[in-house]
Amino acid sequence: MSNDERLETYAGRRDTSVSGEPSGGEPGERPIFVIQRHDARRLHFDLRLEINGVLVSWAVPRGPSLDPGEKRLAVRTEDHPMDYARFEGVIPRGEYGAGTVVVWDTGTYDNHSHDRRKEPVAVEDALDRGHLTFWLHGSRLTGPFALTRTPTGGRQESWLLVKARGAGVDRQAHPAENSPESVLTGRTNHDLAEGS
Repeated sequence: MSNDERLETYAGRRDTSVSGEPSGGEPGERPIFVIQRHDARRLHFDLRLEINGVLVSWAVPRGPSLDPGEKRLAVRTEDHPMDYARFEGVIPRGEYGAGTVVVWDTGTYDNHSHDRRKEPVAVEDALDRGHLTFWLHGSRLTGPFALTRTPTGGRQESWLLVKARGAGVDRQAHPAENSPESVLTGRTNHDLAEGS
């Protein structure tokens, strides 16, 4: 499947000339991730991992946790174009996803996925199998995380996002609640809503 085909759902839901959202972009040397704090109908965090030239995306209602004992719901959404990784702004009322978006964390990641025999699995195969393990190198999040698809039915895939044991574990920190500002600009969703 081409990237244009993978991005058809994204393009079909938006008028980027009105929303201001990007529509293209090319991959870099290393795969990137971004987590955007999106204050839309409900506040949530959008986790995006670069896989095969697009940003594969999940909406995480409560945001990521640094506690391996906490499982966070992550609902798979449509793939996004690469340029979305730096998007911050106000999506106007009446447009899909209307609200404010800031880049809450960004960086690169390494695929650590493996099968039951502990053999490495390519990230696209891990996505198809429904279990991804990856190491984030971000400003706020570092270390291993895992995404696992749950067997529930419905229109959208439900996954669980978990901080794996190892580097970056902090059971006392609550970055999703305590650090609302963009790592790129220092602006908050409130700043954008107020026109700052």
